[in-house]
Amino acid sequence: MTYAEFFSEMKGKFMAADVSDIDEHLAYQFNIEDEEAGGIFYVEVKDGELHVEPYEYYDRDAIFVATPETFLKIADNKLDPVLAFTTQKLRVEGNIEKALRLKDLIAKKKNKKK
Repeated sequence: MTYAEFFSEMKGKFMAADVSDIDEHLAYQFNIEDEEAGGIFYVEVKDGELHVEPYEYYDRDAIFVATPETFLKIADNKLDPVLAFTTQKLRVEGNIEKALRLKDLIAKKKNKKK
């Protein structure tokens, strides 16, 4: 998997989140450790809108560092981010309180109406 493929898949997973009731600013940078899919992207919640971009984010609340496999499992709710941290599959730097909100963000999926 290339970085572009990985980022596209992760962006799709994050964009499915319902952030309409999050009124605080959250900014996360994800550092992917992998020879082929390695890179950086960020997720930001601002004014009830979600942004996912393939850039470094300097005004971030937290940085998450892991392999692509770990990030995909977390995004699919197959691995709890706190468990990933405690088992050293995920490293976290920055504001831990805001970093813990990642779990809420992932859990909030939009209701798809037909």
